[in-house]
Amino acid sequence: MNTTTASDRARSLERFLLDSIPPARAMQLQLLEHDAGHLLMGAPLAANVNDKGCAFGGSLTSLMTLAGWSLVELLLREHGHDCDVFVADSQVRYLKPVWEDLRAEAQFAAEADPDAFLDTLASRGKSRIQVVCRTLTSEGEAATLEARFVARLRNHEAHAAQ
Repeated sequence: MNTTTASDRARSLERFLLDSIPPARAMQLQLLEHDAGHLLMGAPLAANVNDKGCAFGGSLTSLMTLAGWSLVELLLREHGHDCDVFVADSQVRYLKPVWEDLRAEAQFAAEADPDAFLDTLASRGKSRIQVVCRTLTSEGEAATLEARFVARLRNHEAHAAQ
């Protein structure tokens, strides 16, 4: 288990996103909340607006994808795993326009088992997990994303030799 606090890991991950992913920086994303199995990410509407004055659909999808990726990444960091994490596939539904600052919530899907995900990663060097995300507004859900994320140990060759 990693000895850094959840708060430290979340701040480090937010800095990584802003420093390493130019679209995340342009979106001005912020990691707002994180606890086991749940993450909330936000971004100001002004940096993500379309020609109609509401949130750009691509920003909604990006924020939900980054929230889901971050949830998986923080789980891995908490358990001391150095992995590459990819979104393998996703499905997005837009339900209504967003006229306020963006908030995306990510959590592991009901059928997902984070412990089994970590066990598979340890034994095979890669693993998959389902994440569900939603864009929240003061009037409820505005968009949803269901995604499958894949994690692959960066040092799998060294791991396999043990």
